Amino acid sequence: MVVSLMNIGSVMEELGISVPLSSIRLCVTCLGSAWELLSLIGRSSFSDDQRRLCLYAALFLPFRETIYRDNKAKKIPVVNYIFRNSLKLKASDAETVISLHTVTKKFVSLIPLLVSKEDIQVLEVDWKRDTIEVPIASKLRILTGLLLREIKEFWRVTLLLSMQLHPVDIVSSTSFSNENFELDKSSGLFKSVENAVRTLGLDKVWEMKPLVNGKEIMNILQIKSGGPVVREWQQKLLEWKLAHPSGSAEECLDWMKQAQSKRARTE
Repeated sequence: MVVSLMNIGSVMEELGISVPLSSIRLCVTCLGSAWELLSLIGRSSFSDDQRRLCLYAALFLPFRETIYRDNKAKKIPVVNYIFRNSLKLKASDAETVISLHTVTKKFVSLIPLLVSKEDIQVLEVDWKRDTIEVPIASKLRILTGLLLREIKEFWRVTLLLSMQLHPVDIVSSTSFSNENFELDKSSGLFKSVENAVRTLGLDKVWEMKPLVNGKEIMNILQIKSGGPVVREWQQKLLEWKLAHPSGSAEECLDWMKQAQSKRARTE
């Protein structure tokens, strides 16, 4: 970790990216904050790989949106370059950390909704504009489920990292420092969101099997080969399953037939 911190400036210089000292300091702050929060939550509740990649993801969190262009003018995350060319780590490590950064940003938008004690009137996120038509509570389950399926076993790591980006109110106190108070607030928020996800029954949602297979979808659509339209319906049926965790395959097929019929009438 120390070596990678010392090399950040020189790596950025190699890529022609100007990095202020404040950004390097922010890397150190994010790493320290993640370590403290990891300790407070319980390091043993994360696997060795989850802890290791969590700390790397925290370290490079300030550069999560920084990109460079390779010799083919293709946009590449700078974190990818650091992992492969400077740290000489596995390509899969770079891919996981980049995925953690991507999902962390999405997770932040769901945190207020998952811990809200009031009925949610509007639920809109910029990373998923369209879902099937369902009540707001079901839509929240869809969005959260899709997010967890994207990152799988690393969802708690993503949640921990999102505490770095989610605003926490700091209240002045004479009994302990603001820093410790913020850490306690973050730990409490982490546990609240974690409990909300489990209350929704979404822990290990990535293991959920589809109710309807591609052949059945093709039969309903009366087509002989797969393609984009089948993938579109697979996504819709996944969302239906997330919105109806106790729904049967028969109910899912009935919904698809009705939705397809309605769609055909409007086209």
